[in-house]
Amino acid sequence: MGNNKYVQIRKILLWILVLNWGVAAAKIVYGLMTQSLAMSADGFHSLSDGSSNIIGLIGIAVASRPRDAGHPYGHGKYETLASMAIAMALFLISFELIKASIHKLSHQELINPVANLGSFIVMGVTLAVNVGVMRYEYKKGKELGSDFLVADSLHTGSDIFTSIMVIVSLVSVKMGLPIIDVIAGIIISLFIAYIGVGILKHSSRVLTDYAVIDVQEICAALSDLKEIVGCHRIRTRGRQDDIHVDLHVTVDKNMPVGKAHELSTAIEKRLRERFPGTKDVIVHIEPA
Repeated sequence: MGNNKYVQIRKILLWILVLNWGVAAAKIVYGLMTQSLAMSADGFHSLSDGSSNIIGLIGIAVASRPRDAGHPYGHGKYETLASMAIAMALFLISFELIKASIHKLSHQELINPVANLGSFIVMGVTLAVNVGVMRYEYKKGKELGSDFLVADSLHTGSDIFTSIMVIVSLVSVKMGLPIIDVIAGIIISLFIAYIGVGILKHSSRVLTDYAVIDVQEICAALSDLKEIVGCHRIRTRGRQDDIHVDLHVTVDKNMPVGKAHELSTAIEKRLRERFPGTKDVIVHIEPA
């Protein structure tokens, strides 16, 4: 898929960037107008979605570069590195929002949010947009094998939860319980941090060469190749769309070099078929 994949990702991110910033502007402006901490917090969270899209565009631009002498395995991990930047942005936003919420709790005279029809319309429309964006981005991320699109869709997906929390807080304001607005802001902030931890965990696995495929699955995939006596020292790493496999197989010590080469080619073909996303297979042939 190569560069075509990155072209598609860039187009997707540009459209999502426009939608995210539109949603963010609506929430932030109306949240500040009505003094709703929960709505403003949700707006800044949406703004971080737009910022992450820009980070993604930069990361994808670098990741799409072809292999060179300095990067013989390509530049794909820059996409994963960009997804880690999203996690960092989420942690920063979470910290700032919790700090603002605690300040309001200690100065309760500052809690004076307004909940009107406009508030519910803004939240309803932006919630619908977020649901559509999240589902589309996650689907395309899986189809294209893009770490960044999947991570960014989870980031956008957290907006769905936070928007629901905001609507709950607006209802509580209408019921005469404005303190719930601040509590909702704290819960939203903690959830934002939780999403960041999940993204960071996944990205760190890729960057630290965590095993991608279970060893037993690889052995099972090769079990019907009669020439193989055994396989060991199986290692895998990379992303789901860029898997690298390294394994040792033992064969009859009298097997001709030509036959050994054919077997190596057959093993590579089998693994590429069974595990989509496998880009590189190194087979070490050893005498049994």
